[in-house]
Amino acid sequence: MKCLFRRRRKEARPGELVAAALEVFVEKGFAAARLDDVAARAGVSKGTVYLYFDSKEALFKAVIEAGMTPAIEAAEALAKETGRPAAELLRRFVDGWWRMVGATALGGLPKLLVAEAGNFPDIARWFHDAMIRRAQKAMARIIEAGIARGEFRAVEPDLAARIFFAPMFSYLIWQRSFGDAMCELPPPERFFAAAVDLLIHGLAHPAAESRP
Repeated sequence: MKCLFRRRRKEARPGELVAAALEVFVEKGFAAARLDDVAARAGVSKGTVYLYFDSKEALFKAVIEAGMTPAIEAAEALAKETGRPAAELLRRFVDGWWRMVGATALGGLPKLLVAEAGNFPDIARWFHDAMIRRAQKAMARIIEAGIARGEFRAVEPDLAARIFFAPMFSYLIWQRSFGDAMCELPPPERFFAAAVDLLIHGLAHPAAESRP
């Protein structure tokens, strides 16, 4: 029984380390975070961290992949749906992103990356290429499908997707950087509903809007 418990504990450790590392990175930033801090937060020795991750950069990438991959896969699944209006899919995309990323500890990553990108450009580029672009491409496919079906006017899908992402990231940076100092910041549900409504009406094909 003890052997079984130890095996299960060992199997759980990478996940525990990733969860602890996310908290430490968001609190301290990438540069200031130490593997000793992560080990202490997870209740293990520093040597245990090195059993699973050979560097702070490897651990940081594991944190991002573990946290953001489910949200990106959900976005890609939305992009494959063909039976729903594109506007509805875009609303579900933004809602899912907030629920799975923005409203969680992962919501601290945009602020962290903006602060650290100049000092760690390789990590920032990896995050952009492996995570952000993947999600933007899924959104661009939704917009492209909306154009093909006559729901949206002809626009550049990739550029439109980037514009959709701008308020999603801006809100988190405002929220995480200013906190209570930006007391007039609307609640996220209200802010994103308004932002998506404005963007969708900007995309809408005139003929589609005139339909009953």
